[in-house]
Amino acid sequence: MKDLLRQNGLYQSEFEHDACGIGLYADIKGRPSHDIVKTALEMLARLDHRAGKGSDGTGDGAGLLVQIPHDFFNSVCSFSLPEAGQYGVGMLFLPQDHSKRQNIIETVKNIIKEKNYTFYGIREVPVLAESIEPIARQEAPHIVQLFVGGNDQLSDSLDYQLYTLRKTLEQRIGKELYIASLSSKTIVFKGMLCAEEVSGYYTDLKDEQFVSAIALVHSRFSTNTFPSWERAHPNRMIVHNGEINTIRGNANWFNARAKTLDKDYSNQIIDRDGSDSAIFDNVLEFLTMNGVPLAHAIMLMVPEPWEKDQDMPDSLKAFYEYNSRFMEPWDGPMALGFSNGKQAGAIMDRNGLRPARYYVTHDDRLIYSSEVGVVDLDPSQIKEKRHLKPGHVLLVDTEKGQIIPSDQLKKEISETNEYAKLLEKSITFVKSSLDKHQSTSYRDRLDRLYLQKVNGYTYEEVVKGIQVMSETGKEPVGSMGYDAPLAVLSERPQLLFNYFKQWFSQVTNPPIDAIREEHVISKVTWLGKQPNILEPTNSDTKQIKLEHPILDESQFETIQNGLLPVATLSLTFNVNDGKAGLKQALDALFQEAEAAIQNGHQLIILSDRDVDAEHAPIPSLLAVSGLHHDLIKKGLRTSASIVVDSAEPRDSHHMSALLGFGADAIYPYMAFEAIKDLIKDGHLNKSEAEASQKYIKALVGGIVKVMSKVGISAIQSYRGAQTFEALGLSKEVIDQYFTGTFSQIDGIGLEEIADETLKRHTTATKEWVSKRVSPLDPGSDLQWRQEGEFHKFNPMAIYKLQQAARKNDYGLYQEYKTLVDDSPYSTIRSLLEIKSNRQPVPLDEVEPVESIFKRFKTGAMSYGSISKEAHEALAIAMNRIGGKSNSGEGGEEVERFTLDSNGDNRRSAIKQVASGRFGVTSHYLSEANEIQIKMAQGAKPGEGGQLPAHKVYPWIAEVRGATPGVGLISPPPHHDIYSIEDLAQLIYDLKRANPTARISVKLVAKAGVGTIAAGVAKGLADVILISGHDGGTGAASKSSIAHAGIPWEIGLAEAHQTLLLNGLRNRVSLEVDGKLMSGKDVIVAACLGAEEFGFATAPLAILGCVMMRACHLDTCPVGIATQNPELRKNFTGSPDHIVNYMHFIAEDIRETLSQNGFRSLEEVVGHAELLKVRDSVQNHSKASHLDLSKMLVQTAEQGEKCNFTTPQNHELDKTFDFREVLPQTKAVVERGETGQFNFNIKNSDRSAGTTLGYTVTTSTNGVGFEEDALELQFNGYAGQSFGAFVPKGITMTLTGDANDYVGKGLSGGKLIIKPNENEGTPDDNQAIIGNVAFFGATSGEAYVRGTAGGRFCVRNSGAKVVIEGIGDNGCEYMTGGTAIVLGHIGKNFAAGMSGGTAYLFNESGDISQIANKVNQEMVNIETIIDLDEQKEVKELIEKYAHYTGSPKAEKILLHWEESVTQFVKIIPSDYELMLSTIKKLESQGLSHDEAAQKAFELKKSGHITVDHGDPNYQPA
Repeated sequence: MKDLLRQNGLYQSEFEHDACGIGLYADIKGRPSHDIVKTALEMLARLDHRAGKGSDGTGDGAGLLVQIPHDFFNSVCSFSLPEAGQYGVGMLFLPQDHSKRQNIIETVKNIIKEKNYTFYGIREVPVLAESIEPIARQEAPHIVQLFVGGNDQLSDSLDYQLYTLRKTLEQRIGKELYIASLSSKTIVFKGMLCAEEVSGYYTDLKDEQFVSAIALVHSRFSTNTFPSWERAHPNRMIVHNGEINTIRGNANWFNARAKTLDKDYSNQIIDRDGSDSAIFDNVLEFLTMNGVPLAHAIMLMVPEPWEKDQDMPDSLKAFYEYNSRFMEPWDGPMALGFSNGKQAGAIMDRNGLRPARYYVTHDDRLIYSSEVGVVDLDPSQIKEKRHLKPGHVLLVDTEKGQIIPSDQLKKEISETNEYAKLLEKSITFVKSSLDKHQSTSYRDRLDRLYLQKVNGYTYEEVVKGIQVMSETGKEPVGSMGYDAPLAVLSERPQLLFNYFKQWFSQVTNPPIDAIREEHVISKVTWLGKQPNILEPTNSDTKQIKLEHPILDESQFETIQNGLLPVATLSLTFNVNDGKAGLKQALDALFQEAEAAIQNGHQLIILSDRDVDAEHAPIPSLLAVSGLHHDLIKKGLRTSASIVVDSAEPRDSHHMSALLGFGADAIYPYMAFEAIKDLIKDGHLNKSEAEASQKYIKALVGGIVKVMSKVGISAIQSYRGAQTFEALGLSKEVIDQYFTGTFSQIDGIGLEEIADETLKRHTTATKEWVSKRVSPLDPGSDLQWRQEGEFHKFNPMAIYKLQQAARKNDYGLYQEYKTLVDDSPYSTIRSLLEIKSNRQPVPLDEVEPVESIFKRFKTGAMSYGSISKEAHEALAIAMNRIGGKSNSGEGGEEVERFTLDSNGDNRRSAIKQVASGRFGVTSHYLSEANEIQIKMAQGAKPGEGGQLPAHKVYPWIAEVRGATPGVGLISPPPHHDIYSIEDLAQLIYDLKRANPTARISVKLVAKAGVGTIAAGVAKGLADVILISGHDGGTGAASKSSIAHAGIPWEIGLAEAHQTLLLNGLRNRVSLEVDGKLMSGKDVIVAACLGAEEFGFATAPLAILGCVMMRACHLDTCPVGIATQNPELRKNFTGSPDHIVNYMHFIAEDIRETLSQNGFRSLEEVVGHAELLKVRDSVQNHSKASHLDLSKMLVQTAEQGEKCNFTTPQNHELDKTFDFREVLPQTKAVVERGETGQFNFNIKNSDRSAGTTLGYTVTTSTNGVGFEEDALELQFNGYAGQSFGAFVPKGITMTLTGDANDYVGKGLSGGKLIIKPNENEGTPDDNQAIIGNVAFFGATSGEAYVRGTAGGRFCVRNSGAKVVIEGIGDNGCEYMTGGTAIVLGHIGKNFAAGMSGGTAYLFNESGDISQIANKVNQEMVNIETIIDLDEQKEVKELIEKYAHYTGSPKAEKILLHWEESVTQFVKIIPSDYELMLSTIKKLESQGLSHDEAAQKAFELKKSGHITVDHGDPNYQPA
């Protein structure tokens, strides 16, 4: 069955992701020793907890790269070898079959002979097969070492000859041979192994003669468990922790560039079947083999963000800018180790999204790793302890015997050429000149209206889209999800853009906050022929530079006028040729473009301006993508740029798709014409220039949002990256025009695409030729309208649903059910029916509703987004029936944890943990039956959220740990989840924070969600929720609502199938949500693999929602999506109504089961063979082309169970608290006494103190103990999440170092971290804790003597923390508490900070040094004037000095009167306004609560603003 599923199901190997732990151990002086190898293997073993394992314990992969040990090989080889460095060693993975193996070896020998190379011999690699797991052993290759010398007659280096030999072997022999390494300097040992198995399996590594001065190690966590020895790391030059989000675009562009080179490289450079890491390795290897120095090549591929860096030297900025003309960033979260055998080093991605620390010792050793504590060190030997920061290149040159300082290295590289002068000679910067430009309208008003109708414009798009963007510079926002038909199911002609769904990051890499972290975002665009990648400075190629890819009228005309040779090609086809005309026109277009480029044209403008009665527009996306791929195949893509001049694109989804599929720049001329008409008609009160620039700003912001939610920072990297999936297009269309794009269900072909265009064209042309063009269609995509597009939640459906639930009338429910189940096709499930060959069974033999209720949940809706009344009604109803309600991400009032006097329970059984961590405390987590990690939400996957200030009422602020009237930001990513192993760590943390709760992970459906689900299951989640694109009750941009994510039917089926293939399905429960409306929806979901079911939109409708779709405005007329006390009086919902509805759904399910011969819902779980496509689908012009067979493939034999049966083994008994802490503290906690305890700790001891915190919280009902009641002393290297969620009364002191996530969710406890007194470092400006410390801390204190990594105190809402120094993005999104930094801060400090106060010690006295690093969008920079405030700061520093013995703190205190003037205060302006207003109102006699309420009302009404803080101020 598994083979059938793998062949015919939805799983694709391209979806596989991995993450890992990595390390580099090197002797800086280049002295080879066995100790380097031995210690590196120990390092690898200590990273094992970062790796993944299959259901049987098989490792996901591990290995190491070392220098070739010449003396060892000389002693063990049975043949003679030349001098060291005069030969290469190949590590060959061969088939186990003897005859195949011998044939390959003979072929290898023959090819060596052909090339006149020297064959020295083959050595069998000794392995200990019994030391590894059975599946790894079964799949293991036969491994031999090839010893070969070069051809002395060739001028190429030996390693270049070995490189070409390897490429020849790979091409000639194919997949039966894998060459792990073939080099004269390095050798790779790796496999499908656990970290600790490497040394046991490869017995050579234990030999004392096996020496090296360099060792790179890697321990892999794959989202899949399918055996793969080849995909283990190291690659040939790198170890990589992270994910390259731009890999498809990078690979396509590199192949295009390679085809322009003099040598015949054809397609042999990149292995397209390789992982993203392997492809990166291929290109790095190619560059270095062709003479690009290693560090130079690394800087080309992973440039730091240079455009907005004021501190970057001009020469370095010029280097990056010049090289960006021909190499886009390989973008994504990345910690990269690399080596060529002589040099070794490491670099981070531009965002600093992976952990990386390094130590340098007095005896010249370098230890670099994902964690500290992986190597045992004598503290006195430690010379330096550092974080590897974004933009920092760590490079050891063992020949020079030194670490090359990063700044020196970059200076040397950037000054190898006069890049600034080269830029002056070769580029022209085309800026907007709209303010001086004489604009003219395109054709007359009738023609413009005609062209708009040809291109499907609606009044809704113009007025609620283009007009809004032109007024505000932002995209329009909507609410309540998407319930219109999929494009392929719509009866109305659709734009081709609508068949593509935006990708987004979840789990395996993070989305980026492009607003708060704008400094890493690059929008620069180059037009024209690209320089030669190997000789870029020898080219006189001219290019045009643009600030971004959206052109206005002035820029487009400038480009048209010949800065570079231009060819304008028609983007139309002849309507007289019918549907076939589209393909003919595309073929002709591609030929014309090829000819134009061959004739020297460097700009290809695709223009649809000649649309008329006989010419219809070619869909611009089809033309762009098709031409892009055609030119790549012909080796011409880098010789010219594609500029789109089209009436069709008008919103950010359109622009993003065009860029993502290869367009270089876009001029959406009809949208600009619409703006002109809006101004003429009096709808826009702006100048044409201002309105156009606002519109462009909204578009560019939308593009950046789309690319950032898939984790891409640079438009250059996004271009051609194809971060979309097709939904409803045929395989033929995809393969020919959108090559490499994912599509999981087949669909319409080119003729149907042409037909949709022709329908619009025909209708519009009939009116146009008669000179009577009617107004635009009103439009009804996101809002129901009579005679408009069908919506599942239409007025009649809502009315029937509400009446049935309120009257408890099952007959009315049946009417509602008929209405929704038999409605026009709009979803995948609407095409399906349930058919069984079983005989019906009596209804009374089917499981009761009470049993089914246990599977029901309500969706996550935060207290803040909806009212108290609505939130509690859902909780009460679900608790009454034994289901579960979900708190959402806004926290929950403590009073709800206690039963009401009537027995009702307002406590949400599911507590959500989202990116904002609002209200996430030890107490909150302890009150959960299930804890849900929200990775994404259906309305806007990959995006964050914002609770605007006018909705942060005092009671909301209290629950969220915030300030009334101050807006709150939920970041796009969880800042403690940048990869799959990070998610596994959060699951680990939360299970320790509440060992009795199930841990759930919410994902949104997308192609590849199955492999992500497999990784989540391996990370030990108990429940996996697949959420559909159509769900989502939250506010989001309208483009996200309509175009992000895919139907849950596909995502659920893929998740179920992939979990089965991985042997993981029985270990997790699968849940689904997304516009579930009837019992049929539940049955369909069950057949596709779901066991639990979430409802959100329907319950809100039952409570009174009438789909105004303006939930974000706080104006909900029925009292649901509002906190306004007056509007909440309109709430008429009742828990009884929800209970009635759930009864109806359960009864509906029972009847369907009965009719189909099943006695329980569990019997149908995963049996997709019960679902059949309705016969009537064949009558639908588009739906009839769909192929759902992959989704409906049989996954189990009839009657076989394929659902959750075996609980995950969380190994709680093996964790540090259960092993060490709880046994010592149990008696003291139970008696409520005080105590002191001592522990040794190591890097694999994670979440120390968290479960102790749980026991304290539960035993004190959330109150905690008195301060310092439990004092825990630790010595050593603390693992991740030291002190996470620790409550009041627990004090944890660590002497040593800690890894990432220290003090995560700190809930009142106290943490003290200080270095070992014997440490040999010169000062306290040394790394002591990792990244993302005190994330989501809500209360408590921390004192850290040393420096933290990036994203310190992110979303701190109440903790007081003192530290010596921090990395980039400190205090991001902070909403409360205090942070005192006595030393260095990194870039982008205080971004998104809306509350709390930071005090920065500015010893130099130069305020600009601080100001340049502070994101000043939301904060003020001040001095400490208030004496009480000075006293508070001094007291915290006194405590810091007392607890840590910090010399710097003691010096500050010794000279306090001078020191206090050197502190810079960072405080959010809105927060400061509210605090001062509340203080003034309290001085007038109001209580604190009264003052907070009054201040909120004043702020909301505009009576106080940042500019006017007087409560008596009257706005104009």
